[in-house]
Amino acid sequence: MGTVAATAEGRLRDRTRERVAALNQLLLGLVALILAIVLVVAPPAGDIGLFFAGIVIVFAVTGVTVLVPWNRLSAWWLTLVPLTDIVAVTLMRLGSPSSGVGLLWIFPAMWLASSWGLVGAAGGVVAILVGFAVTVLAQPGLPVGYSTLLLPLVVMTVSGASHLTARRSAAQRSLLDKQAHVLSKALERARRQELEVEELLDAVDFGLIRIAADGAVTIVSEAPAHLQRALMRGDGHGVFATDGVTAVPAERMPLSRALRGEAFDADVLWFGEADPDRVALAVAVRRLRGARGTDVGAVLVSRDVTSELRALHARDQLVASVSHELRTPLTSILGYLDLAIDDPRMPESARRRLEIAERNAERLLGIVSDILGASSASSRSSELTVTPADVDVADIVRAAVESLEPRAAEREVTLDATGVEPAVAYVDPLRVRQIIDNLIANAITYNREGGTVTIGSTTDGDSTWVAVRDTGIGMTPEETSGLFARFYRARGASDGGRRGTGLGLAISRDLARAHGGDITVRSTPGEGSTFIVRLPATRAASAPAPRVPERAVAAEREARARADADIPEEDR
Repeated sequence: MGTVAATAEGRLRDRTRERVAALNQLLLGLVALILAIVLVVAPPAGDIGLFFAGIVIVFAVTGVTVLVPWNRLSAWWLTLVPLTDIVAVTLMRLGSPSSGVGLLWIFPAMWLASSWGLVGAAGGVVAILVGFAVTVLAQPGLPVGYSTLLLPLVVMTVSGASHLTARRSAAQRSLLDKQAHVLSKALERARRQELEVEELLDAVDFGLIRIAADGAVTIVSEAPAHLQRALMRGDGHGVFATDGVTAVPAERMPLSRALRGEAFDADVLWFGEADPDRVALAVAVRRLRGARGTDVGAVLVSRDVTSELRALHARDQLVASVSHELRTPLTSILGYLDLAIDDPRMPESARRRLEIAERNAERLLGIVSDILGASSASSRSSELTVTPADVDVADIVRAAVESLEPRAAEREVTLDATGVEPAVAYVDPLRVRQIIDNLIANAITYNREGGTVTIGSTTDGDSTWVAVRDTGIGMTPEETSGLFARFYRARGASDGGRRGTGLGLAISRDLARAHGGDITVRSTPGEGSTFIVRLPATRAASAPAPRVPERAVAAEREARARADADIPEEDR
């Protein structure tokens, strides 16, 4: 029942058959109307009554065709219309054989061939041939020649051509329907995927803006709304840089930079004049490339990092406060230990124990100084100016190697300094000594028993390079990526059970950058690591007198702490 109802409903909706029937019949009716007018003006020779009867039949059938709702009937009922037209044309030809009205058989022949396929084409040709035979037999005195035989041949040819054309059109229509179906499915799938992407983007806690190649903003994620409102503003009012103080001009706003074709990673911007309403966003822009590598726009991604930055700020404040409070009593303890050690009445055994206590107290003070110096939020940490001068880095490297020889000998590690060449640099020798000490000490700590640490230095006139390579355990790319982060401690250090603060490399890189240089690392698990320090060779290549946090004390205390390596474990 459901199928029948659906079919009936489809017939009611589809009026194609009615339109085709009306169009074909109206064309024949128009020709019949013209013939009727000609009949009145110049009557043809022959039986006018039969001729006029055929015209009347055509008019009547035309009216019926327009009025009858053919879509509600079977398609075969419609065949009565062209068959009736064949009869009407036969009557018109009987009335006037010499008028050439037999050509009107072409109209029903084409209709039958195109609408009912091969059956319609064959049936139409047979009916027309019967009508033609009737007109010939009904008038035996009519001469039969090539023109008489040409009429049925033309009708048959036109019928066959109409059938082939109809089949070709049906095949093309079927192909177009299949393509339309495929496109419809693809469109539906694309819309579904678009909705899924929009739902996904609206569900996450970061903002996304899609910028087309012409600069138009095509996609803006809905959540969270305050991120998008802040980024879509272009005036830069109330927007500050990472330090929270420096105002950001309109041309440096993320959206403006993206529209200019720039790409950048995780720039942190503060939005708002004062707490607690300030919001920190980490913004990144990625350029999009087309199939041929052309720029087709960009994607701007933003994330709210306010809580993370405030948590880091709170941590730094706590660390700085605790470290500062610890340093004061430690300094006092060291002072009294010095007085006790210098007392001539102190027995030798007690003096030895006090010296061990002093070294460990100094090591603890060094750790506290490291933590305090690494705390960027510490307002109590002093600032020291880097004082660069033209020095030979080779002398600094050799001095560092000499001081760390006992530590290396304890682990049977060989320090190879044959690659050290004279290399002038415009640096602060104390700060560079801190860097070299830290790198060589780490190379010893993370080396194998009996391994080698190779140290070299060179210069190209613009930059001076110091390389420290070990044959130790090496690092994975994941470990290397976090190596210079504060409080990061690598795995597998052979340090006699002692663990560092994870600040040495972070401080060393900060010192190198304060000079206008840097530290890079290459490492292979199981083979070792190579640290390369780049320093300015001349004043022109150096950074202009930067100021760095107090980390010199940290490196000095760390060097003293290394001296504990020769103290028995039970004495520690």
